[in-house]
Amino acid sequence: MDAPALRALACDVTSGRLGRRRFLAILAGLGISAPLAAQLLPPRPARAQAPPASARRGGPLRLLYWQAPTILNPHLATGVKDAAAARLFYEPLAAFDPEGNLVPQLAAEVPTRDNGGLARDGTWVRWRLKKGVTWHDGRPLTADDCVFTWEYAADPATAATSISAYRDLERVEKLDDQTFRVLFKRPVPFWAIPFCGAAGVVLPRHVFERYRGGASREAPANLKPLGTGPFRAVDFRPGDTVRAEGFPGYHTAGRPWFDTVEMKGGGDAASAARAVLQTGEYDFAWNMQVEDELLRRLEVNAKGKVLFTPSSSTEFVELNFSDPLKEVDGERASARTTHPLLADPAVRGALAMLVDRGAIQQEIYGRQGETTPNFLVAPVRFRSPNTRWEFSVERASATLDAAGWKRGTDGVRVKDGRRLRLLFQTSINAPRQKTQAIVKQACARAGIEVELKSVVASAYFSSDAANPDTVRHFYADLQMYQQLMGRPDPQLFMERFTSWQIASKENKWSLSNSGRWRSDEYDRLWRAAEGEMDPAKRAALFIKMNDLIVQNVVVIPVLWRNDATAVSARLRGVEISPWESNLWNIAQWRMEG
Repeated sequence: MDAPALRALACDVTSGRLGRRRFLAILAGLGISAPLAAQLLPPRPARAQAPPASARRGGPLRLLYWQAPTILNPHLATGVKDAAAARLFYEPLAAFDPEGNLVPQLAAEVPTRDNGGLARDGTWVRWRLKKGVTWHDGRPLTADDCVFTWEYAADPATAATSISAYRDLERVEKLDDQTFRVLFKRPVPFWAIPFCGAAGVVLPRHVFERYRGGASREAPANLKPLGTGPFRAVDFRPGDTVRAEGFPGYHTAGRPWFDTVEMKGGGDAASAARAVLQTGEYDFAWNMQVEDELLRRLEVNAKGKVLFTPSSSTEFVELNFSDPLKEVDGERASARTTHPLLADPAVRGALAMLVDRGAIQQEIYGRQGETTPNFLVAPVRFRSPNTRWEFSVERASATLDAAGWKRGTDGVRVKDGRRLRLLFQTSINAPRQKTQAIVKQACARAGIEVELKSVVASAYFSSDAANPDTVRHFYADLQMYQQLMGRPDPQLFMERFTSWQIASKENKWSLSNSGRWRSDEYDRLWRAAEGEMDPAKRAALFIKMNDLIVQNVVVIPVLWRNDATAVSARLRGVEISPWESNLWNIAQWRMEG
């Protein structure tokens, strides 16, 4: 082989068309010795070094949460938008994926009986922390932070919205800097409540230690978070915008992909959908609670798509069992009062028949939900087969007639001098307000006068104890919203109807029983489920709880909602979990193209 031919082969090696081993084999076949062949072999090109995670340029990520966050402490968060914003900065030991499986975040592994992390009798769980995790200020995450998070959230004076996940633990004990153990007061059938999911995010002891208890709302870090998450805070304007930058010391190599994140609040769901699907101004928009007809129009020739995924919760109407107009010791809607109208089972029963779920689903929500008679809809083993829903103005009217509610000259019913007039509130949102209008129209036909009230979402779902318009204050007769389940087990989700969860001035309206309903039977069922280790018996207890609140019309389920999320056509890695914030795996998101 002549020199030009050898040079041509060498060029093929350089370009990658010919492997180096194949080149050496060809030369050996020509009788060229190995040392000489090695000299003819072109030098290896320098291997490109991947830039360090801190130098990667993934660009900006633009999020729209039209219900703007107002606080960034996840243990004080009332609304979904607050918990989601906090998830940029804070992490739990493990998250729940779409199938309900635990995915380690701050934990080195998921505890199991095989790895010695779970007690066989269900009385304790041992966690090992992932090595090399630091807070955004560079200090290491240790077991002390986990012990403190329990102390902080379990203290009634803190008034943490996550208190139910920590209150009944026997103790949390440090074993070493990277290991701790959670001991339960009794065997628990579902141990992944504390330190997992939205209620499980860990707080830095050195930042919040001074603000445990009654000073919890005074902590500067409530608005200036310092966590372990993929992003660290740059700026926060409550009710408007959260800005963050990628944390170069994040504990997962090469993550996050994005350099910056902006979470913009305000506006409404329809404008958020347009900003992703039509203009491409934003990359992700949460909770596309708009009419399905509008979404279908926006999806034509769109720059993004709508992800429809089953949720774990319902859109429901909640009834107030306290009197929102009466004041006791400076507290409105006190549990020590009784609602003058809704205490009558006939009125509640009539209202349940005046919510036209079929029309609401067909005319408003479409692909975003299906009708349901149940409050507890998922997982399927907990869904009651015993309930039915019915829409009938005629039967509702007959029920009120039989209970002595007579129509006045203006058509509104009256009994014992009390006029059947109700205030119905929800957040400002087109589908919810249209649902209000459908219910109001049906109620009018049955002789019930309904006044409608709509509150800006950032205020309605605020944790501000001084704001009378929040969902937890509930200074109306009826209200409508959706409640996220938060984990693939209903224990905490169904605790909201227990007597010890009643929202009040004393607990800064942080607890979840905003309807102030009380039932000894319900409390007993919940307590029994808390310790029932037989899965079938435990599911039966939750079904009984669901039936009790539906039959007593504590709430009126409207729809089993599907999550509708708008995402850019270029955004990858988004996995919507029915048990978690939409941002649970934001460290894995990336942009292509």
